[in-house]
Amino acid sequence: MNAQELMEKSLIACDDKRAEDIIAIDMQGISDITDYFVVCHGNSDKQVQAIARNVKDEAEMNDVQVKRLEGFNEARWILIDLGNVVVHVFHREERDYYNLERLYKDAPLITLNEVSH
Repeated sequence: MNAQELMEKSLIACDDKRAEDIIAIDMQGISDITDYFVVCHGNSDKQVQAIARNVKDEAEMNDVQVKRLEGFNEARWILIDLGNVVVHVFHREERDYYNLERLYKDAPLITLNEVSH
């Protein structure tokens, strides 16, 4: 599975658990670490964990190894490292505070509407 397909599956996995304001940031040419950041948020600890769990499960069902999963127990900012795609699942307040979109404002954004379900 290439990076774009993995990014699209991650966006859909977030949407399946009713994540809000789901975007991908195209990091190609900007970062040597990953090709895409997927960013979204949930409104409760349980929802944030459910979103992250669904992304992890979707990756594993597609034979993509989860290289790292951090922050799951705290459920404030869960990072799921899938290699070419890094998924950031925030609790609403943390997303507003860290504002990754602002840090990478020059990078192209991809929305869920641009991905075929």
